[in-house]
Amino acid sequence: MRLEEAKIKLQPMLNCRLGELVTPEQMTDIIRAKGRTGQIIESLLGLDSTNGNLDFVDGELKTNKCDSSGNPLETMFITQISSRIDELLEKKDFYETLLYEKIRNLLYVPICKEGDPEDWIILPFVHVDLRKSEYTNIRLQIEKDYYYICELLKKHIETSTDGFIHTSSGELIQIRSKDSKPYTPIYSKLYKRNVSNKNHAFYFKKDFMRYINSDRY
Repeated sequence: MRLEEAKIKLQPMLNCRLGELVTPEQMTDIIRAKGRTGQIIESLLGLDSTNGNLDFVDGELKTNKCDSSGNPLETMFITQISSRIDELLEKKDFYETLLYEKIRNLLYVPICKEGDPEDWIILPFVHVDLRKSEYTNIRLQIEKDYYYICELLKKHIETSTDGFIHTSSGELIQIRSKDSKPYTPIYSKLYKRNVSNKNHAFYFKKDFMRYINSDRY
């Protein structure tokens, strides 16, 4: 499915309560399992669960918790880094990274999670295509953040007392831990050792969601 097709399918669901769209069984564990809301939106759109890098043929779907005004209440997961740690440490060209592939064409769907899950509301989406001129500034800032974070990771490995990477943040994106027991260490071929005792991932900071929402609220 292409992203533009998803926008058409999603339109009738905007401002609807989840309880109007899915059964209670489909909402099982939705509070505990953070990714469950996104899976429900994928199901409503008719997206197949695949192991590909992207949700759509040409882009990515992202949902996030917000209040009734669309203000983000959480950071937003982008992609894990464990298998690509050395690409980051070597500062792989931003436009050739999985990170850029995952974010260059986004369908962002804020979910107002006030009240019980059946009362959660799908708010109007934002289509963010970083290749368009209107998003040049945000794309350039993310690119700047990326290289800054790469430098921080290397610095942490070489100077921190434990020799591990730690939370590294730019203006709009960050890398921080994302794992559950049993933890999965991150091994670097460059350093020939573990550089973290648990997995980490890229996240959008809340400032990113505020920025792309700024023209609507």
